[in-house]
Amino acid sequence: MHFTSEQHLDDDVLEREFTLDGIPGILWTPASASATAPVPLILLGHPALGLAKMYPRLAARARHAAADGFAAAAVELPGSGDRPRWEALEQARADLRRAVRAGEPVGEEIVDALVLPLVDRAVPELRGALDALLELPEIDGPVGYSGGVISIGIRLALVEPRIKAAGLFAGSFVPRAMFEEARRVTVPLHVLLQWDDEGNDRQAALDLFDAFGSEEKTLCANMGGHTGVPRSAGEDAARFFTRHLK
Repeated sequence: MHFTSEQHLDDDVLEREFTLDGIPGILWTPASASATAPVPLILLGHPALGLAKMYPRLAARARHAAADGFAAAAVELPGSGDRPRWEALEQARADLRRAVRAGEPVGEEIVDALVLPLVDRAVPELRGALDALLELPEIDGPVGYSGGVISIGIRLALVEPRIKAAGLFAGSFVPRAMFEEARRVTVPLHVLLQWDDEGNDRQAALDLFDAFGSEEKTLCANMGGHTGVPRSAGEDAARFFTRHLK
């Protein structure tokens, strides 16, 4: 891991950009974090739109995490931001946009092409980032995963034993194969669902929640569209991570 820049935000959160095997990322740590008092870590998931575009939202989430005593990190997803173009992913996105514009159902073949290769490539990279982040003296386990592409969260919660709790956003297309993986997920879950999300199949989201094998799982459903998440939902998620990571 190579740190390329650092700055102190106005609430005394240290923000450092880094690269790991050529993959960009950002790490935020609270002032309380030190080698003698390491803090838990929350991996911040995000849609495949690029860290630069998502920075305002990610930084806000990281600052809330820091106020609760957590470090937070985000890693650029494959084919996004300044990373090399991924032609197959771009084609899948184009096929999705074409179907949506035409008012056609988004077929399983489009969803599979869009999501499954991304999950296969992103999850090993996130696990590698965890290896490097947990070597820093000011960061310790346990680890949580928050938001982003829900299928990445499913796979990561299934295969990565250092993930002890996951907060997932039910707002992206989910391949049928991921339902089978969800049945084997056992970590505590907090799932946010916007009831009127124009880009989300509500029944599919409910079916996925039902499929999760976790003994402790909470569905937080609020009225409104994709961008209408109330402040209280973030507060509920923060309490969830505090309960399970501290």
